[in-house]
Amino acid sequence: MSRNGGCNFNDLKKLQKSLQTTEAEMQTFIESCAKELAARLLAKVIKRTPVRKPENCPPGVVGGTLRRGWTGEKASSGANYAKTLQVKKTGSTYQIEIVNPIEYASYVEFGHRTRGGKGWKPGVFMLTISEQEIERAAPAILEKKIQKKLGECFK
Repeated sequence: MSRNGGCNFNDLKKLQKSLQTTEAEMQTFIESCAKELAARLLAKVIKRTPVRKPENCPPGVVGGTLRRGWTGEKASSGANYAKTLQVKKTGSTYQIEIVNPIEYASYVEFGHRTRGGKGWKPGVFMLTISEQEIERAAPAILEKKIQKKLGECFK
């Protein structure tokens, strides 16, 4: 408020202008949030994915195929791979599909009968557990990103 009773609205106008974002900027921000959550999920699931010991592998096979299957590359990190994933919008929902294309991934995840059907190998639930952890952590992660974005608007 000025001395003569008037108000200076220039700062409010600047704030309003900085808060107004285009649809494309908002879309980019939401996609970056989705990709960050995907990267965190991949980091967890990759660590949790079991690797066969070399002595348990058939001749000529190296362990780690299932673990490498999450990113499709030998040395790619989950964070780098997540940046390449496509974010799909359906209504007001944003989705990223994370798939391990290795044919036996679901058997390791959920369990399976042993050879000859004599026993049961329990599931590891590497993806299921990782998804549950990310679901619990997501609100705090997203709140931090939103606060950072709003902080940029108030500069």
